[in-house]
Parts: sequence; structure tokens; C-alpha cells
Amino acid sequence: MERLIEMFRSKPLLVFWETTKACPLACRHCRADAILKPLPGELTTEEGKRLLDQVTGFGAPYPIVVFTGGDPLARPDIFELMEYASSLGIGFALSPAVSPNLTDEALLRARELGVRVVSISLDGASPETHDELRGVRGSFRDTVDAIRRVVELGINVQVNTVVWRKSLRELPRVAKLIWDLGVRVWEVFFLIPVGRGSAELDITPQEYEDVLNFLVDVSTYGMQVRTVEAPFYRRVKLQRTRGSAHASPLYEELRGELARLMGPPTGRVDPRIMPTRDGFGILFVAHDGTVYPSGFLPYPLGNVRKRDIVDIYRNHELLVAMRTGKFGGRCGVCEYRDICGGSRARAYAVLGDPLGEDPACVYTPPAFQGPGGRRG
Repeated sequence: MERLIEMFRSKPLLVFWETTKACPLACRHCRADAILKPLPGELTTEEGKRLLDQVTGFGAPYPIVVFTGGDPLARPDIFELMEYASSLGIGFALSPAVSPNLTDEALLRARELGVRVVSISLDGASPETHDELRGVRGSFRDTVDAIRRVVELGINVQVNTVVWRKSLRELPRVAKLIWDLGVRVWEVFFLIPVGRGSAELDITPQEYEDVLNFLVDVSTYGMQVRTVEAPFYRRVKLQRTRGSAHASPLYEELRGELARLMGPPTGRVDPRIMPTRDGFGILFVAHDGTVYPSGFLPYPLGNVRKRDIVDIYRNHELLVAMRTGKFGGRCGVCEYRDICGGSRARAYAVLGDPLGEDPACVYTPPAFQGPGGRRG
């Protein structure tokens, strides 16, 4: 763990590149405000290749580049860019929209070029829930079909799921569905009020804690679970591995439904922890080259057209503060600060301070307790 933390101080694990804004979907929660046609100012093919050249400046092993969007398959030169990344020795992943662009031919070409993972978003266990969030009737059916096709083509698949008000109680069924489809990596997203994301879709902090404990249970079935914008999942996982119990009506409901669908656990809690968070092990490059700590934290750090991405990551004042744990409130004194650190995006969205405490976390560290109780 210490080795990873030290490595992330000098280079990210993942560089997300929003290759285009163009996307046929209009998802209610999306940070991208996707549109049907590319916006002026997108990095050109040559500028994109220069960005990939810059990524090699971090040194081998290079960060993995995630081609995302919008819909990256809407970009005509996407395979040329994949081929160039491969020629440089950069590993890459693809995060496409479930659109007419996601053909078997496109998937086979990506596989030929060496794509490591294709991530597909499934945001509910029913057409009603998923389609409402995605804004396209029939999207659930097409998404399940897309996951099945990617698995059948022998490509590693990661399913991404947004936890929102209507998907909350469907999570055990989502876990069962993706397991039956042959998927073993589940990345669970928690909402940040940016773009089309809105507070009324979100769940409460206590429900966050219940869901994260449920996800720890999911890991006992051989599923690798990761979270986005809920880094305190790692705190919950450590607490559970150390014998702490969790009880609440919602958690018992979710856990009970999971056991009913999948039977008893087949193993122990997955002990793996990847201590990434906004700006720490993660960097996001927008369609126009602007760099952000993540796709959910709209705090511009510079632009790759004018400043090298390595210099931005290693030397920007905000990123240095994030990586050294200079947080306010509970996050600043938390004993889990290094492996968690809270969602910087949520702190910025809710409090206006990217170094503030994460308001979705219910945990109060012992160091935040005074003689009369919690200190303000």
C-alpha cells in the first residue's frame, strides 16, 4: 500500500481522456453534458498523439489511458489513436456509449489493437430504472446485449453502475445480473451534483454507508468491486476485515436479497485496496485539452496544449495539497486519510472547497472528538 501511495505522488494510475463530447445519449446524471456533434476545439489527431507522447513522460510502467467521452467511438480517428497508444507501449481502456457505434466490428478492432478493458454502464436491474436515467427507451435491453457481446468476444468487461434513488434497492439484482453475464469487475459510481447530475437523484449519507457495506458483501462472491467518488469504501472494507459489524434495516434488506439471489458467500472479503481519488492516481483531460483532477471535479489545472501533463500532475498546487492530505474538517484528521481522503469532487460541489471534508461520509474520526463531543 505504501508503495502505491508513493507512486501516485509522482504519476497517476489512470489518465481519462474525454476524446469527444459527441454522444447520442442524454443521461440525467452525466457530468459531460454530451451533445450529438463534436464541439469546436477538440484535440486534433496530432494533438491527441502529442498528449499520448506526454503520458510516456511519467515513465514506465505508463499510466493507463481511458478513452472516454461522450462516446469515443463517435470520433473518426479513435482507432488511429488506440494504435498510436499501443505503439508507445501505453495500455488503454475504452468506455463507449451503448450506441449504434458499438458494433462487433468496432469491438474486434479494439481487441486487435490491445484494449485491456471495455466498460459498459448499467444503471439498474430493470428497463424502467436504467432507461429513465439514460434517457433512451430500450437502452437497458441494448446494454445487456452489449455486455454479453463484449464477454463473448473475449474482452475484459467492467460494468459501471450509478447508485441513485431508484437503483438503490435494485443493487442486489444488478450484482446477480452482471454475474450471470460473466462480469467479475463492478465499478459503482456515486453522484456528484455536476453537469446533469442533481441532488434529487442522490441518496443520503447513511444510505451511502449501508450501500458500501453491502458492496463489501458482494466482494465475498468473487466480484472485484471498486467505487467512484466514494473512496470511504476502503475505510468500510478495512473496518469489516477487522471485525466491525454493520447493521441497519436497508443494509439487512440488501444483504438478504443478495444471499437469496446468489446463495451463501463463496469466499472472504476482497482485501485489495487501490487508494486512488480525484487528483491522486487519477487525472482527467477534457475534449479541449483542459486538465482536471477528475471528470467530476470541474477545477481547471491547465491545458496540455500549453503545459505538459507531467508538470501539471506533479507540480500544480492543488494536486500537491490533495496528495499530501491537506484537507479540512473530518477528512483532515482521519486515520484513513491516505487510503481514502474523501471525494474531493463532492467537497467542491457541496462546500465550494476541493480540500473540504466529504459531506457524504458519516464517519467521525477519534481525532475529531473533543471533551464535549464532536468539535466544529
